[in-house]
Amino acid sequence: MPNMNPKKIPMPQQAPDVRNKNFEEVEQGYTNDMAVEEAKRCLDCKHKPCVSGCPVNVRIPEFIGEIVKGNFENAYQIIKDTNALPAVCGRVCPQENQCEKLCVRGFKGESVAIGRLERFAADYHMANSDEVIEKPASNGIKVAVIGSGPAGLTCAGDLAKLGYDVTVFEAFHVAGGVLMYGIPQFRLPKEIVQREIDSLKVLGVRIETNSVVGKLVSVDELMREEGFKAVFIGSGAGLPAFMGIEGENLCGVYSSNEFLTRINLMKAYRFPDYETPIRVGKRVAVVGGGNVAMDAARCAKRLGAEEVYIIYRRSEEEMPARREEVHHAKEEGIVFKLLTNPTRILGKDGWVNGIECVEMTLGEPDESGRRRPQEKAGSEHVLDVETVIIAIGQTPNPLIKDTTPELEVNRRGGLVVDEKTGLTSKAGVYAGGDAVTGAATVILAMGAGKTAAAAIDQYLKENY
Repeated sequence: MPNMNPKKIPMPQQAPDVRNKNFEEVEQGYTNDMAVEEAKRCLDCKHKPCVSGCPVNVRIPEFIGEIVKGNFENAYQIIKDTNALPAVCGRVCPQENQCEKLCVRGFKGESVAIGRLERFAADYHMANSDEVIEKPASNGIKVAVIGSGPAGLTCAGDLAKLGYDVTVFEAFHVAGGVLMYGIPQFRLPKEIVQREIDSLKVLGVRIETNSVVGKLVSVDELMREEGFKAVFIGSGAGLPAFMGIEGENLCGVYSSNEFLTRINLMKAYRFPDYETPIRVGKRVAVVGGGNVAMDAARCAKRLGAEEVYIIYRRSEEEMPARREEVHHAKEEGIVFKLLTNPTRILGKDGWVNGIECVEMTLGEPDESGRRRPQEKAGSEHVLDVETVIIAIGQTPNPLIKDTTPELEVNRRGGLVVDEKTGLTSKAGVYAGGDAVTGAATVILAMGAGKTAAAAIDQYLKENY
């Protein structure tokens, strides 16, 4: 019998006043019984609207049906058939804006907890399976993938399963892209990402770290001299944006990229065991309202800051961050300064000692559909802070574009591609993820990697 409870089964999690002092995972996952009970809330709709909301087309009712039967490993295999990174997606995908948004149960209550069930199936597999992955027979055709984030890993995995000889070129010393350097340990444990990467290596994917394409080698050289017949660019959006206000060059000002990379990839939160110190001081201001801003603020709190502010120029309703992340941040004591905008960062002896702000009001909608913020006269005020983190967005690094003149880019610096295939303006070169769209979600990047892999396969079959 279906479980007609209008609410999701709650997921166990650390208490807010405990978790804001450690970097252990906040949400603890479903037990077997919890997962079965939640899965029973699925009505197995005839038209399966949830599937159309998934960028990688996971067969959602099918895997949930297996959980109802207690066939947890079967559920995982169904997800894995179309999703290269189930344990990752189950934790960080914005399901509320995708599959769960279209769930029929959401019309008269809460949607089925699709993301939590996906995570459960993936975690069950990792804990219980001794599956031996078989490396496909090689067809001898070489494909290069630039970047080992979600787009690159997905494209590499799909092509390796088809027998292609795939090499991934990663600029950092560790593979994983934003999954490793951008998302905190308490939301996405790095051990889980590493296991997903290791499974791709078993398929035959080679990963070359410390390899900056555009510096060590160009796209043209990969194709002309190294014998790669196709290239996928999934280099992400790692170039931080700043506001251009006075004081951004002071000590104590970080881009969110630098702040999170130091913490996540260079293990600053384990100092002095890892010799990567990071200064936060007692009071921290994080400028921005997206998921990255929430991550930075919650990290600062865990590093010992007594007061952490989120400064955002619009209201909470316009915030692009996931509702869940905003909720968790509030629970952990982050202070939200909404309808507030910085005008300059104040300094003393070269270090931050405050941030000057003005209050804002919302006017008519702008091109994004959100109401345009406008300054409120006479509302200037100063927040006493010692650290400022700018988290207002990232853009694609121009390095690859600048060393490959044939690649067309848009006004935001993203590569221009065919939406149906990911093909760039250069023959045999495809792209997807944040390198095309600018900073977006993990699952959309994965979808782009999947689309490009299918197009590359078709291209190579027709030409080689």
